[in-house]
Amino acid sequence: MSVRDSPSAFINASCWGREEYIKSLSESFRIGDCVIIENPLVQTKDVEREEKFNPSTPSYYKLLISEIHSLVKICSKHDADDSLLFLLPIPPKDPNDYYSLGDIVANGQSLNGKIINILAAVRWVGEMKTFTTSDKRKGQRCEVKLFDDTVDSFAMICWDNESIQLAQTWVPRETVLFASEIRINYDSFRNSMVATVVSKTIFTTNPDMPEAYALLGYARDCIENGLFVEENEDPFGDSVKLETIKDVYTVRQIKERALQSTDKNNPVYGILFAYISKLNIDSTIEKIVRYKCSQCHYPVTDLSKGCIYTFCNETPAELKSVFTTLDLQVDITDHTGTLSGNLSGSAAEDTLSCTVDGFFNLTEDQKTSMKWNFLLERCKIYLKKGERPPQKRGKN
Repeated sequence: MSVRDSPSAFINASCWGREEYIKSLSESFRIGDCVIIENPLVQTKDVEREEKFNPSTPSYYKLLISEIHSLVKICSKHDADDSLLFLLPIPPKDPNDYYSLGDIVANGQSLNGKIINILAAVRWVGEMKTFTTSDKRKGQRCEVKLFDDTVDSFAMICWDNESIQLAQTWVPRETVLFASEIRINYDSFRNSMVATVVSKTIFTTNPDMPEAYALLGYARDCIENGLFVEENEDPFGDSVKLETIKDVYTVRQIKERALQSTDKNNPVYGILFAYISKLNIDSTIEKIVRYKCSQCHYPVTDLSKGCIYTFCNETPAELKSVFTTLDLQVDITDHTGTLSGNLSGSAAEDTLSCTVDGFFNLTEDQKTSMKWNFLLERCKIYLKKGERPPQKRGKN
């Protein structure tokens, strides 16, 4: 961990002890808490070795906290020193030393693998997703979308539990981040640069700097002007989280439920354990990429006319635009039959780990390779059977 008691001084501390002690200690406080560290061992740090995986600090020393000789006390909110709390919005690095998202995109792969500082606003925070590696290790992942006045959407990936928990506290379009020492990588599937949180990364939420205030103002202007569509909502107004879907069906049962349901406004949500028997990734672009209205997400068939949905026509044209989205045809098969459907929008991008722009630049061999990563593989599939048409949305 890294601790700080002045604007210009902070130091790294390592904790040593039994697994139970380390786990208990790490769960006892969060980023931003005030602590009292008693009887740590002060050592001169080996800069090259210590700062390879830890935040770079201005101190020549490091702290060693041992289970036997040291003590870490967590200060309550009432006991916390106010002067320490004032440090929270002050970035640990030079506030003038950062890249805009536009700078990162412009530099492209020349920044691949580099550790840099970023100033950006939070556009969207995804849910934590767990996974198991090939060697049976458990892991977690959370994707955050950033933006600034140069780039509308930029992916940032969190892998560790601490940064994922912190990300869940960020309010989209109301939070600006100064991310110090974050790694930039080129993602070949997305065909774009992404930011990755590493053990060196320190986040300063809503930093006290003029550029951050200006960016926050820009974010609020975007909200007022309706420039951003809520990315965590279903395109047709639903907002259903995956963990709330519990019912497991076979293909036959899904079809029967859909036939029995006469209410199009109440689609059937469920889980299928089945194989993907068709995936048209290698079709022509015209069959895979769809144009939709940024305001209501209704399909746009003629770009010269724009959105022709009746209710959306009440929205001024200058507040609307057209965006592209993936729309793949998928067949799902189990022992009871085959169900045809669509995999589209953010669900398609998350499944393929590829943005629409990235998909345009894939070679045929890459598409074929991606396709066979899914075909005939048994999957746990969350689906919605039965669409409802877009509805008029009232103003908030």
